[in-house]
Amino acid sequence: MKTQALVALSSALALAACATTGTAGGSGSATTDKASDDAPRYAAMTPDEGPFPSTYRPYPGRPTALVGGTVYDGAGGMIEGGTVLLRAGKVVAVGGSDLPTDGYDVVDASGKFVTPGIIDIHSHLGDYPTPSVDAHSDGNEATSPTTPEVWAEHSVWPQDPGFSRALANGGITSLQILPGSANLMGGRSVTLKNVPSRTVQGMKFPGAPYGFKMACGENPKRVYGNRGRMPSTRMGNFAVNRQTWLDAIDYANNEDADRDLGKETLVGVLEGDILVHNHCYRADEMALVMDMAKEMGYRVTAFHHAVEAYKIGDLLRENGVCSAVWADWYGFKMEAYDGILENAAYLQQAGACVVIHSDSENGIQRLNQEAAKAQAAGLRLGIDLPDAAVISWITLNAAKAMGIDEMTGSLEPGKMADVVLWNGDPLSVYSRPERVWIDGALMYDAMDRSRRPVSDFELGQPGEGDVK
Repeated sequence: MKTQALVALSSALALAACATTGTAGGSGSATTDKASDDAPRYAAMTPDEGPFPSTYRPYPGRPTALVGGTVYDGAGGMIEGGTVLLRAGKVVAVGGSDLPTDGYDVVDASGKFVTPGIIDIHSHLGDYPTPSVDAHSDGNEATSPTTPEVWAEHSVWPQDPGFSRALANGGITSLQILPGSANLMGGRSVTLKNVPSRTVQGMKFPGAPYGFKMACGENPKRVYGNRGRMPSTRMGNFAVNRQTWLDAIDYANNEDADRDLGKETLVGVLEGDILVHNHCYRADEMALVMDMAKEMGYRVTAFHHAVEAYKIGDLLRENGVCSAVWADWYGFKMEAYDGILENAAYLQQAGACVVIHSDSENGIQRLNQEAAKAQAAGLRLGIDLPDAAVISWITLNAAKAMGIDEMTGSLEPGKMADVVLWNGDPLSVYSRPERVWIDGALMYDAMDRSRRPVSDFELGQPGEGDVK
């Protein structure tokens, strides 16, 4: 065991000098031995395992055929006058008007548009619910610069009215709830299906991997520097991160170590079972974080916010890292100063993975409009991006970065029947969801008030179930 630990550490130190553009692979630091049976560890749990398993069960649905609409499949394809068949919670077929619809409830989608369910990779719904009062502020465990032991799901309030508004106004069918960014390591994220439930376990996306929230830059150094403790600088951020990873490597190589919830999560990251979602704004820091990941033997799945990602599109592409970005948020703090409207377009042009995210209980209700704004900014610059590709920014690309693309994110046979019927072009400010299906169950119908979801908290309140 000691030999393995020393090998891991020496590999890590050897990689410290490697640049992001170098050819060195990941270190051996992720090589771990499993703990003995009498000291159980749960690093690699999916939401279906462990002490808080998913109890999600799809709502009942009916065989449904959406016929005659413009279909964006989420994977870059478009069909005019297309047909989408849903049965038993799955997409059965996607094609033209020749697909047989016998045995299906036929929905006339003529003049309308069909997309996969919209996915928000960066949300705090439930952890920072509405009403936004101190009693509901449960998204940041800002008591230590590293809190890998906390899980966002343990703060999720299923009655948050934001969930139903995201469904009805934004067509959101799945979303990732992340801890906040006060800490370098904020804890585990959880992916949810956007359905009403009494418990968070009833919303947990079955089979979705856990995520791990990290943050670099101004937030952690400001929060802890103001308390007179480390980190108070960017170099302090990296020093604390690196030492925490080295401690986790020692833990992974010590089968006699006492169980440690935080290190369990870090070992899950090192083993590739938990996906890293890193809040980071500046291009230079993103490059350094990718080098740190190589040094320690993990990989970053996505940089979130990433307002300077356009400067390093080639590095992000080469390292297989997605950028989850806003359309036009910038300049609200120094590290956001160099954000540009064309960020997403430049990344797409560079062949990098683009995701549009919200980080907002309001923005999540109009991710389609945010994607359209980013597309328009590129067009003004001369980068003409197809509508079908832009739809992937809020569907399949998000699913890929969340590790759920084998199950959802595109309209393909066998995938979950998470579908939105739009009353017009989804990339128009004038369009909104008309109907939303989740696992083939009709969860929202703008024409049927009985299918307008209402949070239990809203009952009897002014504006109960309103659609903004």
